[in-house]
Amino acid sequence: MSDQCCSNPTAGSEVCELPMTRAQRTPRAMTNCGEKGKPVDGQTVKALLLVTLRRVRNKEYLFCQTPTCPVVYFSTDGVETYTVEQVRERVYQKEPNADDVFVCYCLRHTVGEIRATAVTARAAILDDINAGIQTDQCTCDLRNPQGSCCLGNVRGLIKRLENQAILATPQPVS
Repeated sequence: MSDQCCSNPTAGSEVCELPMTRAQRTPRAMTNCGEKGKPVDGQTVKALLLVTLRRVRNKEYLFCQTPTCPVVYFSTDGVETYTVEQVRERVYQKEPNADDVFVCYCLRHTVGEIRATAVTARAAILDDINAGIQTDQCTCDLRNPQGSCCLGNVRGLIKRLENQAILATPQPVS
């Protein structure tokens, strides 16, 4: 959708944001889990909900990243909440260890695919995503439940998997 998707100089950081003029709001506390929500564009919410759009009001929405909380989207006034059962896609932040959950929704890379890929070949997945961004195949603002670029999530997953591998490596006995 945006020519600038992920071309922002902070792309690939843990939190990679699409330029969203309507969603630049201060995060507010989540009533269910008490964590702060991340602003998300209303179009993202509408694109990913399974419920009739007659129920979705033109309000400001936040995205809940807490894995243990069933709420995915909630309105800033606290009146509307939408749970994992009401979203078209399984949400990476809610199931970060599930092999069949997408971490890149546009190019359909899963946690399991990245986990199964040799450490030396994981850069090819990042290259694939970057190539998709360059060829305007990136629609993270509509396909990714968080409403922003997946690169930060993909890089974070790769780093987490590398750290797990280091911890699992037997240490020499002295």
